[in-house]
Amino acid sequence: MRKQVKRLITAQRRLAAGLVGVAATLVVGVTPAFAGNAAGINITPNSDGLPGISQGEKLVGAVLTIAVIAAVAGMLMGATVWALGSHSANPQVQSRGKTGVLASIIAAILAGGVLVIINFFYNIGAQL
Repeated sequence: MRKQVKRLITAQRRLAAGLVGVAATLVVGVTPAFAGNAAGINITPNSDGLPGISQGEKLVGAVLTIAVIAAVAGMLMGATVWALGSHSANPQVQSRGKTGVLASIIAAILAGGVLVIINFFYNIGAQL
């Protein structure tokens, strides 16, 4: 049992040391030894590499449209439940309606901003 605990602690320390090295690379800009081999590789995303890419883009666009429609429907239902709870003096129903409205707002923000978020992190990754 003690050997297993020691192995686990050793593995955790090695992982922590590796994470510190990665953090130092990102913050200070120190290039690790293994990154020198990747300098000759230049791969960029393209839209004609595989068949069906344009259909995939259309499918993702349709899913985004459905997400926005669902957010609007959720907002309407949440607002209706909120109003019913408010007019019937039922705080539990009113709270559920507020939660529905808030969830719909967050869903709309995520559906509208998903491309911005993905492009942001893609550009950060491209700079590494």
